[in-house]
Amino acid sequence: MEGKQALFLDRDGVINVDYDYVSCPEQIEFVDGIFDLCRHARSLDYLIFVVTNQSGIGRGYYTEDDFERLMNWMKKIFQDQDCPIAQVYFCPYHPTKGMGQYQRESNWRKPKPGMILAAAEDFKLNLKTSVLVGDRSRDIEAGQAAGVGCNLFYAQKTLPNLSVVPTAVVTNLSQVQIYLNLCYT
Repeated sequence: MEGKQALFLDRDGVINVDYDYVSCPEQIEFVDGIFDLCRHARSLDYLIFVVTNQSGIGRGYYTEDDFERLMNWMKKIFQDQDCPIAQVYFCPYHPTKGMGQYQRESNWRKPKPGMILAAAEDFKLNLKTSVLVGDRSRDIEAGQAAGVGCNLFYAQKTLPNLSVVPTAVVTNLSQVQIYLNLCYT
């Protein structure tokens, strides 16, 4: 099959603990196992992508510059952990709660697949053999709509009512490694 494989990660709730609208390094607590997972993905030659809704920008809680500074810091941490992030895709828009230019519909806002499709085009990815990990139904919906072959729901505590059926539910990030191995070509 043509194209590189990708590991798509939602940010808040998968990479870092979701404390609602985090915007600076002091608010970041990394989820247990995230670096082991990403190093394993890299050992299998997966490219790592962050795909994240960031309506906190649109709501005026923090700026795009704040977000970029945080993500540059986070990318350096991942680089230092020997699992570099290939690219971060984010959507600052919200159709009802965004302010000014940020109040609008966007194909990049999950559950729509725009961020994933942009990554696939930018990096010539094979989505059928790629893996997505998200902690909300909208993450899984976006992956499915984009054609990602393996969409994993990360449920840290209890399984909420899902509006979609993921490929599987994982309760810790080490379980994702099994799916990376299965999808690896």
